[in-house]
Parts: sequence; C-alpha cells; structure tokens
Amino acid sequence: MDRLQNPYQPGAGTRPPALIGRDELIDGFGVTLRRTLTGRSGKSCMLVGLRGVGKTVLLNRFAEIAEAEGVKVGFIEAPENGDFRTLLAVRLRRILLEWNSRVSRAVTTALGVLKSFTLKLPGGASIAVGVDALAGRADSGLLAEDLTDLLVAAGEAAGACDSGLMVAVDEVQYLSGDELAALVTAIHRTTQLGLPVLLTGAGLPRLPALVGAARSYAERLFEFPAVSSLPPEEAAAAIAVPAGQFGVELTSAAVDRVVTESGGYPYFLQEWGYHVWNAAPANPITDDDVNAARSSVIDTLDRDFFRVRFDRLTPKEKDYLRAMAVLGPGRHRSGDIASALGVKVESVAPRRSGLIAKGMIYSPAHGDTAFTVPLFDQFLLRAMPDR
Repeated sequence: MDRLQNPYQPGAGTRPPALIGRDELIDGFGVTLRRTLTGRSGKSCMLVGLRGVGKTVLLNRFAEIAEAEGVKVGFIEAPENGDFRTLLAVRLRRILLEWNSRVSRAVTTALGVLKSFTLKLPGGASIAVGVDALAGRADSGLLAEDLTDLLVAAGEAAGACDSGLMVAVDEVQYLSGDELAALVTAIHRTTQLGLPVLLTGAGLPRLPALVGAARSYAERLFEFPAVSSLPPEEAAAAIAVPAGQFGVELTSAAVDRVVTESGGYPYFLQEWGYHVWNAAPANPITDDDVNAARSSVIDTLDRDFFRVRFDRLTPKEKDYLRAMAVLGPGRHRSGDIASALGVKVESVAPRRSGLIAKGMIYSPAHGDTAFTVPLFDQFLLRAMPDR
C-alpha cells in the first residue's frame, strides 16, 4: 500500500481519521457550552479514563467546538512537576490581550487583576500586561481567593465582549491539592454568577476522588463521563472507515484480528492500522497482512508507548507491577499482590502509593489495584520474563 496515503495517525492526542463512538459525549458538551453562554450553566465535563482511550483527542474536539462558537480557549496540560498558576496566567494574558482591542473597561479591569495575580507567582515571576496591578484583587496570596478573583474578572470581560472563556486542563490528576481546590472554587463562583466561563478537563480514573476531596460540593459542579475502549462494532469501524476513504478494504478476518489484538483501545487501533497498511502489499488487506505486521506493532508499542513509562520506575516499583502482571489481567487485591511478592501488605503500601502518584495504577475499589495503561501487563511479561 502507498505509505504516503496511510490514513492512520497514531500519536499523543492526535485526532484519528474517523472519530467514532464519541458522538454522545461531543453532543453533550455542545449543549453545556451553549447553556453556559446564555447564563444557564450546566455541569462542567471532566473526562475520565485509562491511557490511550482518546481523552486528549476529545478535549481538543471540545476546544474546536468552543472556538467555533466564538469562545476563547485556554488549553493547559497540567505539569507533573511544575506550576499550573503560571501556565494559566500566560493563557489568560493572551486571551485578554485579544479582547483588549475592543477597548472594554471590563477587559482593562481583568488585565489589572491578572497583573495582581502574576505578582504572587512562585519565584517572583511577573508577566507583562501593559496595565498596573489592581490593588485588592487577586493579591491576597491565597490561591483559592486570588484565582476566583481572576476567573470572575475574566468572565466579566468575556461577557462584555459577547464571548466566553473555556479553560481546558489535560492530565488534571497532576494538579496539586491546593491548585485543584482553587480551580474548583473559582469555577463554583463563576457558575453562581452566571458568567460565560466553562471548565473542561481530562484525567486518569482517580480524578473523581481527587476532585471530590478538593471540595465537597464538586459532584454538583462536574460530570465525570468514562471514556473507555470502543466496543467491537465501533472499533471495527475505526479501522475500516479510514481505509475505505481511499478505496481500500480489509477482510472481515483482518478487521476482527486488529480489534482483538488492540483491545479496542483507540490509540492501539491507530498503531495497528498504521503498521498493517504499510505491511500490506495490495488491496484488500488480509489476515495474513495483519499477522505480518504484528512484530512491528509490538516493537513500536513497547518502545514508544510502554517503555517511556516503564523507565520512570524504580526497580522495586517494577517488581510490584510485574507481580500484578503475573496475576493476570484485571484488578487485583493488594493482599494478593503482596503475597505474590512474598511480603506483607504494609511493607509495600508506600510503593503502591508512589505508583498511584506516578499515574501507573489506580484503585477502582477499596483494596483493589489496576493498571492505568491498557495491556501493560503483557508488556511487563515481555520486558521482565525471568523475575
């Protein structure tokens, strides 16, 4: 097959050629957005799911929809080891300066509030906005209070410009407790005031618990739709439709094998589709072509998807995860993992907590542990066959 025409696009947050199986989520976001713009705020959306299910793709799609409605979007990937406040200030600066061309008093006020906010950034950082700081607004040094002042001022500026503001945060689980609590508090206030401000986010399965711990009323502010692997019919369409756009067919056996091997996970589907297309000598693509591409797919996933996470782990953390892998797919009791390691549960609790903090595992229920990375158990058995 012509590699230049290969329609599949494996990548981090890269939109697939056919965004299949997410229509309900996309339509629901559109309704929430339009209600927010008319002062009838609905619950903001926090997408929740494992790695590779397309959360970032959806968040980008939400941003596209918002921008098409005239809403300004501040898109932030929460840093694992960084400061969210500075990133937010930079995004809001750009947006407010774009609105400032309309010479609105509300925008000038918001710029002054932003200037005050930046004077309290870590390390004494400051961001040029062309106006003086507005005393008494966003300058208390209390993050929840100051961020609330800032987003309220930005929301008022958005309303004055007949626009809206959407803050989109990817990898929300990496926000510190204080940052997450402040963000929830600020959105709570803009919602109460009916301002055209919307928060969307995406994160790993522990996100609802983190948001709930940040503020007790959070469940009334957010919906946490689960983004998971595609069911077989939709996974098959995600493979067949892009090829069909170039007049290329896949046999039913080929499609079935790709769906099975990928587990229906959108990122894996794209990786399989990409390599199978390149391996196929002619149209139609057959089951033999899929088999021929298998080693290439596994090598690529091991190198580019799994190992980058594996290499961040300590030797003891790797042992813990391998013990999970030996127990088989699915969730496992903490006691069973400790038994597989030949130690007491209490002795590996810090290791488990560290792996949760690194986003490698999560607790789907009390005492249970599961991988956040699909098929990571299979990779571990390939990477650590002799332990």
